[in-house]
Amino acid sequence: MHVLVADDHSIVREGLKQIVMKIDEVSNVEEAENGTETLAKIENNKYDLVILDISMPGLSGLDVLKTMKERNEKANVLILSIHPQEQYAIRALNLGASGYLCKDSIYEELAVAIKKIVAGGKYISPALAEKIAFNKDEGNKLPHEKLSEREFQILLLLAIGKSVKEIAGELFISDKTVSTYRARILKKMDMKHNAELTRYSLINDLIE
Repeated sequence: MHVLVADDHSIVREGLKQIVMKIDEVSNVEEAENGTETLAKIENNKYDLVILDISMPGLSGLDVLKTMKERNEKANVLILSIHPQEQYAIRALNLGASGYLCKDSIYEELAVAIKKIVAGGKYISPALAEKIAFNKDEGNKLPHEKLSEREFQILLLLAIGKSVKEIAGELFISDKTVSTYRARILKKMDMKHNAELTRYSLINDLIE
């Protein structure tokens, strides 16, 4: 197995490599420290598995998944997140991820997740699966769970303090388009200011 580990923290990459290399089927592990490098490596190499951090500067793990889907890049992707938030898992799986694992359970579950994914299955932790099943009912959904993929992406960028101009540059869309999305997000979430979006995102573990 040829594996790519993508995380912006070198100590995390090293720890993941040590776990992955103990798996008999793994023959080679490469690294990437951001989303741009990850996409470049995926484009130029064939990986059996990409272990991808969801929270990286610049292109996030969800951005990488979205781009892979648009480019029709084929690779099994296991998303790692500090957030035990089912909404991230649902969005990652909808974008083509093969699994979702919270970082606090990496050491117990990583090898199991890798083997299941490489065998053609999907992996989310039993606890998260139960949470997703419990919240499937539309009436139980939180406001952010009703946003589209793009709206959710822009919500997170607004919540961490990015300006309309910065978001437009990062997503390669116009300032006017970002402003339209912002207005739609505020309306759907029944809020008036970015500060409310930030407070909501912190309370619901959407941002650090």
